[in-house]
Amino acid sequence: MRKSFIDQVHYIRIPVRDLEQSTQWYQDVLGLQVLTITDDPYAILKVGEGSFLLILVPTEDESFAHFTINQEAAFSIGFTSPELMKFHQHLAENNVKVEAIQEDKGHAYFYFFDPNGNKLQVHW
Repeated sequence: MRKSFIDQVHYIRIPVRDLEQSTQWYQDVLGLQVLTITDDPYAILKVGEGSFLLILVPTEDESFAHFTINQEAAFSIGFTSPELMKFHQHLAENNVKVEAIQEDKGHAYFYFFDPNGNKLQVHW
């Protein structure tokens, strides 16, 4: 097997329509740490204790961080949460569009949408 030159995924960029509102949502609702808002402008947020970052990129285009399969939104970004049920309840209480928790062979997960319509997944 060949050694990879790639060490890890450092960041993922997510398109947003309103940078300030979206940054506040990712901080307040998802609990991510805002590191900075650059002059470009982009918002850089830290996910958990590792080195993984989400970068919110403002755009006026009809653009999403997910793709479609048979005209249905399919997520690109999957998070983990050790408190899946509590997180699901938290999102619902904060008026987030969230789908029901599903289980598949001992694997539980659900989908939710940010204020920009980006479909995201969380599992445990």
